[in-house]
Amino acid sequence: MKQVVAAGSSVRVEEVPPPGNSAGRVLVEVVSSAISAGTELAGIGEASLPLWRKALKNPDKVKSALARVRNQGLGAAKAMVSNAGAPLKPIGYSAAGIVAGDGTGEYEIGDLVACAGAQCAHHAEVISVPGNLVVRVPSEVTPREASTVALGAIALQGVRRATPSLGESFVVIGLGIIGQLAAQLLRVNGCRVLGADSDPSRTEVARQLGTTLTLDSVMGVDEDSVRRLTGGVGADGVLVAASSASDEIMSQAFQMCRKKGRVVLIGDVGLNLKRADFYAKELDFLISSSYGPGRYDRRYEEEGLDYPIGFVRWTENRNMSEYLRTVAEKKIDLTPLLSADYEVERAREAYASFTGSAPRPLIVTISYPHSKGSSETRSVRNRAAKPLRKGAVGIAVIGAGGFANSVHMPNIASSPAMFSLVAVATRQGHTAAAAARRFGAQYSTTDVDQVLGDKDVDAVLIATRHDLHADLVLKALEADKHVLVEKPLATQRRDLERIRDFYESADADAPVLMTGFNRRFSRLAIILKEQLEAKQGPVMLSYRMNAGYQPPDRWVHGPEGGGRNIGEACHIYDLFGYLLDAEVASVSAETLRPNNDHYRSDDNFVATISFAEGSLASLTYTALGTSELPKERLEVFWDGRAAVLDDYAALRVVGGLSGDVTSRVADKGHFEELRRFGQCVLLGEEWPIPLWQQLQATEISFDVDVAIGARPHGPEQ
Repeated sequence: MKQVVAAGSSVRVEEVPPPGNSAGRVLVEVVSSAISAGTELAGIGEASLPLWRKALKNPDKVKSALARVRNQGLGAAKAMVSNAGAPLKPIGYSAAGIVAGDGTGEYEIGDLVACAGAQCAHHAEVISVPGNLVVRVPSEVTPREASTVALGAIALQGVRRATPSLGESFVVIGLGIIGQLAAQLLRVNGCRVLGADSDPSRTEVARQLGTTLTLDSVMGVDEDSVRRLTGGVGADGVLVAASSASDEIMSQAFQMCRKKGRVVLIGDVGLNLKRADFYAKELDFLISSSYGPGRYDRRYEEEGLDYPIGFVRWTENRNMSEYLRTVAEKKIDLTPLLSADYEVERAREAYASFTGSAPRPLIVTISYPHSKGSSETRSVRNRAAKPLRKGAVGIAVIGAGGFANSVHMPNIASSPAMFSLVAVATRQGHTAAAAARRFGAQYSTTDVDQVLGDKDVDAVLIATRHDLHADLVLKALEADKHVLVEKPLATQRRDLERIRDFYESADADAPVLMTGFNRRFSRLAIILKEQLEAKQGPVMLSYRMNAGYQPPDRWVHGPEGGGRNIGEACHIYDLFGYLLDAEVASVSAETLRPNNDHYRSDDNFVATISFAEGSLASLTYTALGTSELPKERLEVFWDGRAAVLDDYAALRVVGGLSGDVTSRVADKGHFEELRRFGQCVLLGEEWPIPLWQQLQATEISFDVDVAIGARPHGPEQ
């Protein structure tokens, strides 16, 4: 399918795989999408900034990069910058089209719907949209009008925040598309409106649409103008829908208000506020957050959690529906606002129309005359790909997030004698297409079944969200594909048992399964293992993971991630099993019990594992610490000897044949992990991680979860 993307400062149309249908989402063949001149052009401009300018805008990412330089070296940091994230940025967030597939149970195939969301409602022939970001379109509304749904919901939410009432007077500063819609909605509420914009063509449109008074300068709006409109009282409220770095816009907005008036910020302006502007009048300053309640809440937008109408009257979904109803009843006139319509192949011209000389258009739309049926073929060949290499493992990558882009696929690309990248499969087609081009895959796809049915694919590397791992592993194994799956192997015990059952009933030549427990492949961990080979008695191991804080609403804590114990601490349970080569006898754990919800039960805990041969291992996992302390440290005691492994960069062994081993950068074994997997598949070598150890490490994580009260993990879970 065709999709409009931003590549640096330019806009272009790419051929990418269309998304598939999935539970909780609606598959839509787009008829029309609206370009938001302010938001989208600003995003494209930011994408073209030089790296140092982006760094100044994202100081937290700078800290992350510096930590990577310190721990893994400059080369790893450069690889992260060049490979992490797709260089093709999807754009667009307001569209309308025909339902082609429904995973919500709310729609029929063929229904006309409107969609919103910068994460999904892109300028593309086919989009997959979560149910809470989709609404039906009234029969009186055309697809082109309906494609403005996100813009209308933003304006409507701004008006709701202002709580207008019949007879009040409002000023709208900035008469772009949001300002124009807000002015009309205020009039629907029975308000008199003064509008201001520096573009005379926009004030003229506002006059045509009934704005009481307009001024051809944002900065020219003064108290006298407002007094004339309001009979000397001052404005009841001001909506700021402008985009400017100036602080004076907000200052003037406050000055226009009557005592106890209100100012609502919808746009993006300077916010160095002056106390004197609003203190004496006791003004209210309100922020309007996009489409309304639910915006920026993953549980609402992605997981389908609705807010009860008795508690939250107007959610973003209900705002979208109400906006379209207002359009259907002709209370909003879009005719003078809608400018040119461009077919998708001419998308570059559509964006260029906003950068030409005045008058600038208010709304430009993109149409998709060939979208019907474009969801049927869900793969795109990479014409620049080199032929598959004979004798190499044909590998496909399922899931192309930041880690796969910055670690796994660069490692695959640097091992041409061992691996040949056949395909990249992801839920979002533009992500798959970008990764396929960058790393030379034969094709990109959004259809996992196509990958698993491809005879050229010998093995798959699964790097999706954690809760998808087990099902994908089983599908791949049943398709006779070797599997390297990122940790964890499973997030539920029942799924782990399904994997165990597969191998108990499988033939001796069953496909290889390897979980991405990479720490055991670190050079220093291998040296430590060699030191322990001659042990004469039990071993004491003490591991500290200074994991850092993750907010409770991050995906790692939810069903997708499985929690931090299952999602990350499993690495350490595997390392214990690797170093000792022993079966577990018992597992116990205690958690820090916080007095509020800032920390979760699996943020701070101590797990103790006793092994059948007498050794004892403990993990202290904490989110209480600071990033100024290295993340990981292991201390080992045995036979009058001791070893300390510091963050996989230094190993010190004391007693007997003692010595220190250091590494220029931290090596957590990712490349060696991939190499060993490839050797096993190519040469039929022994599995790099025995199946029983993979199952055992995962079972330990489940037992710890039960002990600390994080999640139930009985046989039915």
